[in-house]
This record gives sequence, C-alpha cells and structure tokens, in this order.
Amino acid sequence: MTAHIRDARIDDAAGIARVRVETWRAAYAGLVPQEVLDRLDVERETAHRMERWDEYHADAGSHDLVAVADGEVVGWAFAGRARDRLEGVTGELYAIYAHAERWSRGVGNAMLTEVERRLAGDGHARAYLWVLAGNARAAAFYETHGWHLDGGEKVEEGLHELRRVRHLDGPRVAHGRADV
Repeated sequence: MTAHIRDARIDDAAGIARVRVETWRAAYAGLVPQEVLDRLDVERETAHRMERWDEYHADAGSHDLVAVADGEVVGWAFAGRARDRLEGVTGELYAIYAHAERWSRGVGNAMLTEVERRLAGDGHARAYLWVLAGNARAAAFYETHGWHLDGGEKVEEGLHELRRVRHLDGPRVAHGRADV
C-alpha cells in the first residue's frame, strides 16, 4: 500500500519515535558507535517528544510530516527555517526517516517531495540538510533528488556530517529524470 503524507499530530509521537529509533539502528549500524544505538529507547523518546510537542511546533514555518500506511506511521520528516546562516539558503530539512522495510518503495521520495513543496511554498528558494558521512544510501538518495554537497562539514557529539544544498525553484530530479 502507498503511504499517505500528512501533518503530524501529537498522537503520532510514538510512531515517530519508533520510526526514528528503528531507522537509526538500521541506517547507522557501523557508522555510529553501537553503544549510542543501544541507548536509543522508543518509550523515552516518545515521552520526550510529547513533553516538548508545543515547543517543537511553535514556529509556524516548520513542517512536521508523517507517512502513514495501513494505519501506522512508516516515515517521518521535519523541516523549516534554516538554523545555520548560509548566504541565500533559508530553508532546512532537519530530519527524514522511513522504516527500512519501506526503503526504495517510494516513502522517502513522497516525503521529500512534500517537504520541498512546503519549503518552496514558504518562500525558501534554497534549502540544506546534513547527512552522516559514510551513509552511502542516504547520500545517493539525496544526490538523485538534486541535493548536492556544498563543502560544509560539522562534527557534533562525535558524528561527522556533510551538508547538501538544493535549489527548490528548479526542476526536481528523481530516479534519473527531471520532474517539473
């Protein structure tokens, strides 16, 4: 079944936490220390997410989205105003995750398309995201969708990340073809 993308609600907190924790464990095995992955806890993250829901959603320019299939949250994306100051870049994709069982099945593509549409609709001509160095699957996904490395790098909490930037006002490239 195809996933439906919609705005997240507070009752999605547990599903979002589950997607994030399970995806981190699948996508970052071997890239993030195992003890970090082992410490991830769905119940603790759900409680934290619910406690801070209003804070996370205080900015009207942010977009918290879920992909739902068969009544369950199978993907999550969060985007909004850029946190870092970059010349001409005002939007940011903070996070995007899909269950590993949904990889290469259109969920990530659908979420990314909707994030880009919403950021462009908010007036962001360019946006950026951070991807964990060594995450070849994510790097290929973003590259295919027009998110290109711009040389930005950061290391936070021992994680080395590379910045990718995309023009949101140009043609969208997916799976090797331009989608206008």
